[in-house]
Amino acid sequence: METRRLLRTFAIGIGTAGLLISGCSGGGSSPNASATGTAAPEGLSAYYTQKLSWRDCGVEGFECTTMKAPRDYGKPDDGDIDLAVSRKKATGPGKRIGSLLVNPGGPGGSAISYLQGYAALGYPAPVRARYDMVAIDPRGVARSEPVECLTGKEMDAYTQVDQTPDDEAEVQKLSAAFEKFAQGCEKRSGEILSYVSTVDTARDMDVLRSLLGDEKLNYVGASYGTFLGATYADLFPQRAGRLVLDGAMDPSLPAVDMNRDQTAGFEGAFQSFAADCVKQPDCPLGTTSTADAATAMKQLFKDLDAKPIPSGDDDRKLGESLATTGVIAAMYDEAAWPQLREALAGAQRSDGSGLLSLADSYYERGPDGKYANLMYANAAVNCLDLPPAFDTPDAVEKAVPDFEKASPVFGRGFAWASLNCAYWPTEPTGTPHRTEAKGAAPIVVVGTTRDPATPYKWSQALAGQLSSGTLLTYDGDGHTAYGRGSDCIDTAINTYLLEGTPPTDGKKCT
Repeated sequence: METRRLLRTFAIGIGTAGLLISGCSGGGSSPNASATGTAAPEGLSAYYTQKLSWRDCGVEGFECTTMKAPRDYGKPDDGDIDLAVSRKKATGPGKRIGSLLVNPGGPGGSAISYLQGYAALGYPAPVRARYDMVAIDPRGVARSEPVECLTGKEMDAYTQVDQTPDDEAEVQKLSAAFEKFAQGCEKRSGEILSYVSTVDTARDMDVLRSLLGDEKLNYVGASYGTFLGATYADLFPQRAGRLVLDGAMDPSLPAVDMNRDQTAGFEGAFQSFAADCVKQPDCPLGTTSTADAATAMKQLFKDLDAKPIPSGDDDRKLGESLATTGVIAAMYDEAAWPQLREALAGAQRSDGSGLLSLADSYYERGPDGKYANLMYANAAVNCLDLPPAFDTPDAVEKAVPDFEKASPVFGRGFAWASLNCAYWPTEPTGTPHRTEAKGAAPIVVVGTTRDPATPYKWSQALAGQLSSGTLLTYDGDGHTAYGRGSDCIDTAINTYLLEGTPPTDGKKCT
C-alpha cells in the first residue's frame, strides 16, 4: 500500500523506496533563522564539540561512529538521540577537498546502506579520490533509533488492504488500516515521533559537518534528499558548500497538490513504459497502442481486485494493491521494464510471483518476512513535515476525479493512499513554503523530464526559488539523473563537485 508521496532512488536497486515531504519548521526552529560562520548555535556547544570515536564497520574500507544530537533542538537539555555515521576516506590522488555527505532519499532510506552499497564505490573515481565519502542515517531511520510500527505479519496484512475501495465497507477497512498503522507507530516509537522532521535532520547534518572539521557542507541528495539539502541551505546558507539536488521536489506545494502532481508523474512513466512495451513481441499488454496497453493494465488490476491469484506465498495472494505496488516499483527506471513485462505476463497466467517480488523490493521486505523500517520512518517524517492531504474519506472521494484525470491507471489508488496522515498521532510541524537560501553559494538542481516520482516542474520550481539555484536538465526517463548513464550530466556534476564551477543555468543533456 503506497502511503502518500512516493520517492526513491535506483542506484542500489529497486529496494531504495520512499515518499516525499515538505517540512518548514520543527524541533523549535524556523528555516529562516539562519546560522552563519562556524560557531555552534546558542546552547548547542556540547554537541558541536563532542569527540567522534571511529571504529571499523566490518565493511572493508569503511569507518563507523555514533554522534549525539539533542532529541529536541528547542530544548537541548531534555535528552539526546544517537545517530549512526559512516565514512570512506578520500583515496587520492589529488588534494582532499573535504567531506561529501550523501543521502539517497525516502524519507526513510538508509544513507549508510547507500554509501556502503553504492556511493563510496560507484561515484566517479575522481570524486571519491578527493572527498571523504560520508553518510548519516537520519533520525528515526535504520541505524539511528529507527521508528517501528508493525510486526512483519501486520505489515503483510497492511500491504494487502484494498486501496481502491468500492463501497463503504471497504472505505472503513482502509481507514482502519491507516489508523492501526498510526497506532502501532505511537505504541512502539511514540517517544521519537515528534522529533524526526526534516528540519531536525538538517540540523543534525550541521552538527556532523562541524565534527568532521568542514567549514562548509558539501552534499549530494537524491529524491527526498533534495528537500533535506535545500532545507539545510535555508537554515545555514553561509555554511552551504557544493550542493547537488538530484530529482528535486517543490517545498512550496501543499500535500494534496504534491500528491496529484506525482500521480501525473507516474502516469507519464507508465505511458513511456507502454510505448516501449507495445513495440516488443512479448508485451503482455498488447502490441497495438499505448491506449490499449493502459486499458489492459486497468483490466488486470480490476481482475486482481475481484480475484487475487497465487503468488508463491500461501499467506499472500497477489491482489490489486500488491500488483499496483509492483508496477509502480518498476516505473522508477527503464532498466526494470523487461522484468515488469515478464511479471505482468506471469500474472496473466495466474502466477503473481513476479509482481510480488517487485512489491517486496519496494517495501524492503526480506525473505524471512521481516521489513526494514523504511515505510515506518517514511510516514513519520511525512506526517510531521506537512499537514495531511485529506482529513476524511469524504474529502478523498471528492478529489478522486481529479486524481483519475491525472492518471487513469493509478489515480484512484493514489488519492486514497493520501489519507494515511489523517490518523497520525502527532501534529505536523511544517507547512508549505518557498525555500530561497539567500546568501548560499551556487546550488545545482537536477531535473529529469519524465521523472515519475519527482516531476520535472518541481526541479524547475526549486531552482527558481533558490536564490543561487542552477537548473541542470536531463531529457529522459526514470527517477534522478546522476550516475545513470548520461556523460553530459555526470561531467557537469563532477566539474561542480571538483572545481566548484556550476553548469550554466538551463543546461540540457540527453
